[in-house]
Amino acid sequence: MIFYRRYAIYLGVGICLLVLLRHFRHSQARNGPLTKSASGEPLIDPVTGRLRWELVPVRFPVGSIKPLSTVKPRALPSVQYRFPPETGEHAAKQKVRQLAVRQTFERCWTAYREHAWMADEVAPLSGSSYNTFGGWAATLVDSLDTLWIMGLKTEFWEAVTATLKIDLTYSTDDTINVFETTIRHLGGLLAAYDLSGDRRLLSKAKQFGDMLIVAFDTPNRMPITRWQPYAALLASQEANERVLVAEIGSLSMEFTRLSQLTGDPKWYDATDRITRKFAEQQHKTNQPGMWPVTINAKDADFTQDSFFTLSAMSDSLYEYFPKMHALLGGDDPIYRKLYEDSMKTATEYNLFRPMTPDNADILISGQVQRHSQDSVAGLDPQGQHLVCFAGGMFALGSKLFEIPAHMSIARKLVDGCIWTYKALPLGIMPEVFRMTMCESMVSCEWNKTTWLEDVQERNARSSHSSIEDIVRQNRLPPGFSQISDRRYILRPEAIESVFLLYRMTGEEYLLDAAWDMFTAISNYTQTILANAALKDITLANDDAGLQKNKEDSMESFWLAETLKYFYLIFSEPSLISLDDYVFNTEAHPLKRRLPSE
Repeated sequence: MIFYRRYAIYLGVGICLLVLLRHFRHSQARNGPLTKSASGEPLIDPVTGRLRWELVPVRFPVGSIKPLSTVKPRALPSVQYRFPPETGEHAAKQKVRQLAVRQTFERCWTAYREHAWMADEVAPLSGSSYNTFGGWAATLVDSLDTLWIMGLKTEFWEAVTATLKIDLTYSTDDTINVFETTIRHLGGLLAAYDLSGDRRLLSKAKQFGDMLIVAFDTPNRMPITRWQPYAALLASQEANERVLVAEIGSLSMEFTRLSQLTGDPKWYDATDRITRKFAEQQHKTNQPGMWPVTINAKDADFTQDSFFTLSAMSDSLYEYFPKMHALLGGDDPIYRKLYEDSMKTATEYNLFRPMTPDNADILISGQVQRHSQDSVAGLDPQGQHLVCFAGGMFALGSKLFEIPAHMSIARKLVDGCIWTYKALPLGIMPEVFRMTMCESMVSCEWNKTTWLEDVQERNARSSHSSIEDIVRQNRLPPGFSQISDRRYILRPEAIESVFLLYRMTGEEYLLDAAWDMFTAISNYTQTILANAALKDITLANDDAGLQKNKEDSMESFWLAETLKYFYLIFSEPSLISLDDYVFNTEAHPLKRRLPSE
């Protein structure tokens, strides 16, 4: 089977090259196909047959490229908690938990190695494979730094050798997601290089960077986020009128780190232009301080939509503000302003306290619809597993910018995600849900009548005759008024923030919370081969772990993020210290610029 799979891949490469060359010869595109570099060299290497993205001519060159700062990095406030010496009992307990996480990773890695090598994902039920990210071995590249961190060096070097064979001449998809390719592939390669020092990985990262920056070759230098790379060789291109704000705003860390490591500022310059646009328009939106979920990249107008959230489609835009500050060593004050102004707005309008039976003092991040600056902000108390990242973001912002109030917010957000995990019968939180919102952030007493009225309003179209029937049939725990997406897709965001808060505060209860999360997830998602996404986390225990409740899906972030964060929280705190590294949104640790450099 491996022979035939590889044969099919090679055949696909050959066909793709023939098609590409045919386009080069016969296309009559408006500006003409690009077949040679500016110096006349062929774009297809005559020896390897590979497309040389670094030679693709620029149709819309920039006037000048902004260089990286050469100023010595500032001494930023310490992020990581100063842990006391570990006792023998504590170390032994941590070691047992860490080993359990690594064994889970090794099972899943073996499944990928044996059933989906060089494909993007392994299917954990059927043992087949998926190509969901261009066919560029997403799980392989995404897992490189996890292999290194877990001490699996034999597997790491084998994976590095395979990674070098990835050919960006072709893709299994006509359209690639620039954001996903950047955070998974480019971020994964850069982190693996920062950890191992193997310059072959930096060279491979540069290949991805040379390809991705062609997506920025538009009249206003705004990138095409859902991009057709081979079409870009045939005709000029322009950015889209409607793009997700996270996808255009979350490329800065990876592009900046690539510029830092290669000395070529073109990648940093490309994303810095986007950052400046965000800064220019930060207070011109309908909810000043934040940006709407969708923006107009073609006209570089980031203000017109009416939907504001820290959740899906916006998330990593905000996450990267304090992280870029750390990565640049505090050189550019723009990131502090972007963070402080956006979080001031989010704290005022997007965060809410849910009503719970135990009167827990927790916070959830919701979403706001606002059609003008003068209109009332309507808060929808929708929670998402994905927005659990926000606790870690507030904690990092609190440390870097010395804002104590943000650490209090961080704790309540993290505790909110922990509470939500524990409230569900499997000990796993759902993908999307709504909760009954308290009127006051300061005090909130449980009121069953208020909760049931909210349930009835949220489920007004239900065919059930009574509120009690709605609660029972929808399997709603007290406090939840609706669960609109019952899946758990092996997401990392909750353990991400639990890990980050632990590393910044040293609070021991977070270790037990993390272990409860891991054991629950492991128990219900495990398959014969690996681990699988769950369709419904509200089912009773007897049905929840059955194969019929599992989806044949294990995204690369399970190995790249979720299991990495579980491993690191049970590791010695010196392993990937937050004072030395900053994680991109795919959990790839990038080295920070430090005053000692």
